[in-house]
Amino acid sequence: MNPLTTSAFGLPQRLAAKADPALIAADEKHFAAIAESLEQAIAELSDRLDALRKAPGGVGREAMDRDTEIHRLTGRLRALRRFGLDLCLGHIVSADDPEPVYIGRLGLTDSDGRRLLLDWRSPAAEPFFAATHANPTGLASRRRYRWTRGRITDYWDEVFTAEGLEGRAALDDQSAFIASLGTNRSARMRDVLATIQADQDAIIRAGSRGALVVDGGPGTGKTVVALHRSAYLLYADPRLGHQHRGGGVLFVGPHQPYLAYVADVLPSLGEEGVQTCTVRDLVTEGAKAAIESDPEVARLKAFADLVKAIEKAVRFYEEPPSEGMTVSTDWSDLWLGPDDWAEAFEAAEPGIPHNEARDLIWEALVTILLDKHGDDDGDISRNAFRRSLLHDAELVTTLNRAWPLLEAADLVGDLWTVPAYLRMCAPWLSPDEVRKLRRADGQAWTVSDLPLLDAARQRLGDPADVRRKRRQEAAVAAERARMADVIEHIVQADDDGEGAVTMLRGADLQSTLIDETALPTADPDRLAGPFGHIVVDEAQELTDAEWQMLLIRCPSRSFTIVGDRAQARHGFAESWQDRLERIGLDRVDVATLSVNYRTPEEVMTEAEPVIRAALPDANVPTSIRRSGIPVRHGSIAELDAILDSWLAEHAEGVACVIGTGDNGVGAFQETSRVRSLSPELSKGLEFDLVVLIDPETFGAGIEGAVDRYVAMTRATRQLVILTS
Repeated sequence: MNPLTTSAFGLPQRLAAKADPALIAADEKHFAAIAESLEQAIAELSDRLDALRKAPGGVGREAMDRDTEIHRLTGRLRALRRFGLDLCLGHIVSADDPEPVYIGRLGLTDSDGRRLLLDWRSPAAEPFFAATHANPTGLASRRRYRWTRGRITDYWDEVFTAEGLEGRAALDDQSAFIASLGTNRSARMRDVLATIQADQDAIIRAGSRGALVVDGGPGTGKTVVALHRSAYLLYADPRLGHQHRGGGVLFVGPHQPYLAYVADVLPSLGEEGVQTCTVRDLVTEGAKAAIESDPEVARLKAFADLVKAIEKAVRFYEEPPSEGMTVSTDWSDLWLGPDDWAEAFEAAEPGIPHNEARDLIWEALVTILLDKHGDDDGDISRNAFRRSLLHDAELVTTLNRAWPLLEAADLVGDLWTVPAYLRMCAPWLSPDEVRKLRRADGQAWTVSDLPLLDAARQRLGDPADVRRKRRQEAAVAAERARMADVIEHIVQADDDGEGAVTMLRGADLQSTLIDETALPTADPDRLAGPFGHIVVDEAQELTDAEWQMLLIRCPSRSFTIVGDRAQARHGFAESWQDRLERIGLDRVDVATLSVNYRTPEEVMTEAEPVIRAALPDANVPTSIRRSGIPVRHGSIAELDAILDSWLAEHAEGVACVIGTGDNGVGAFQETSRVRSLSPELSKGLEFDLVVLIDPETFGAGIEGAVDRYVAMTRATRQLVILTS
């Protein structure tokens, strides 16, 4: 980046009055300092990264710290390069100090240590978002910028005191925000950081202890709050940083189109370490899992009790042999009785995955039998004794039967194909329910199976990981043996066999010569956890069983739970507190968003009766703006003409055709500006134009009403309803 040589302002002619030097000269000077500092910061970061990458990697903690620092610097450099001057969101002027404080996506200082940009997440930046005329939080004025391709194409001033009037061009306190609501939508969520409202900011900055529910209807900015809260918590709460064990943030969205839509938001806030996924992504089988076709089966599998039955299903395979046996070794025959087996099985302490515990049991057996042999002189090494035991086929077979390596898919599949096994593990199920859950192909996975598969995998551990660990240990042992031979040759070649060379025989020094990081390892499962905080959007759709998948990944029980009870497709009759306490969260606070910033009043007037008919107490938010475009009704035959006309009249923006069946998703050929989605997959998204196809075919009861309500409220400008 070159120092600023042209104006940061590119105001159109209609805003010529705002280009008066008296209004923007101080900003221009400050932007020149920002440009110079950015160029210097990028150069310094690049040099530091180059030096780190060329430096020796080190081993152990040293190598980990080096990699962490490289990751941190790379993220910072990428963020600085992603933006230029548009890192700056605006500035605030305190009633006590006339010097403007500029607020940025990231903090930035010049070479003299002068603060050029204050990170938006810092406490001192809070008034930029929180100040209102009712509570100005000590401000005299606030200015927000609109950036377009790196230049300011508009700005707005808000004044909170009489003294703040000087040098201000636009005094409409909602102008910046209202203008942003009217902009065209695109395939990705647009940047809204500069226009976050006070009610949203208060929730973003709330503490991370316990569970915070963000309850709000369509268009209230729940998703905006969820995303920005993720970035804020990583900045404000040190325990959530990746450098802390059990740290990091997981963001769970409702479906892949949603994740694609919000993909740019966190990187634009300088946070690239947040893991994002859907519930499906937490389990390997989720990618191909079908929707459960029988609602009663889905209901039964939604209960957390069935997930907890996995423990009993695993315990069935953890019973010590009830009969003793004679074990043959190269030195003697030894008796291994039922009490010995029971003692060995006690080595599998609670919390250790079943498949990993098997090695602990084997080592306990080695100890028990070695003690029985009574090698007081120490002539037999433990390794030699262990190898001898491995040759006793009866011992190995008996252990394999009593504590076998298990696959999660096999365990859960057996529940659906072996009724007696299911009855044993879930005795509360009635005979009719057991029959209902039975299916011919136990591994024909559905979405409802995923919580059980996840619980089984958590309880069992991956047998492939156990085998991989054994190969890793064997590779390390082989490398140690090879290194020992090399060292012995070096020592023998030494003239006197004494001095520094003989230090190579030391075990600690030998270990440092082995690069275990270069040996084969498995790629880590980045969604396995544990996480310091989990953010869940559209949380009203999660079943009790699916909640268990998230709880096990967040031992601290620190959650941000975003949702709308009125948008729950299968109903949500209880309160948030009741639901969450039932699934295992005991510290629950609820924050409510009640202002609809997105959906025009014309659309909400049409949508409100649809949801009220099914849910009279629905939290329907109040719209703050009108589009001036009435809801249009027509025939499906008009679809092509409506879309063609809209595309011709609007050079930008995105439309969406929402429907089901033959007239729904897949029936219309998508383009870059016209999407085609089912009502369920439209949840969490927004479009300039929404065309509903035969909304009465969306279904009956609560599910149908919710789907119609959700689909209608995706529109930010115009809603068209077409029927056959």
